[in-house]
Amino acid sequence: MPWLRRDTSEVLLTWIAEVADEALRLEPGDWRVEWETNTWWLGAADEDRQALTVPEVVAAFERTAEGIRLRVRAMGFAGAATFYVWHDEQAGQLRCSTASVAADQLPFGGAYVPSDDLGLIVEGFLSDGEPGAVAWEDLEDEQSGAVSEAEATPFPVWVRNVGAVVH
Repeated sequence: MPWLRRDTSEVLLTWIAEVADEALRLEPGDWRVEWETNTWWLGAADEDRQALTVPEVVAAFERTAEGIRLRVRAMGFAGAATFYVWHDEQAGQLRCSTASVAADQLPFGGAYVPSDDLGLIVEGFLSDGEPGAVAWEDLEDEQSGAVSEAEATPFPVWVRNVGAVVH
């Protein structure tokens, strides 16, 4: 799986844009191939998070989604395809991917909520004072099998239809 981590805000925005030109595989029924090829992990240092604005990061992802939509159409892919972005709080990263499914069928193991508000997701990433840190009380107690409230709460995922099928 590709890893993208740089330490300047300009580079983060550039790498978001470059996702539109990277390898893209749409293999309906083989989510693992899509996940391994199409998923990108993006991080930024604290100073860079402070230098970035929500609108500029949102605009970069909007342009990337449009670029992927054009590529999917040029490939002649006739099915459903979704470009999606989420904030992985445990890793302290924004992540994005493309899958040949509708927005309500994304390959997550946990509950998520498809959203058209990328600003809230980016805001959470940029304002994360301790990226990748998880509070002790938010960890699951393996002995008791208790599930934390954070795990039980669906996380927001920004979705954009980039396929030929409108879903």
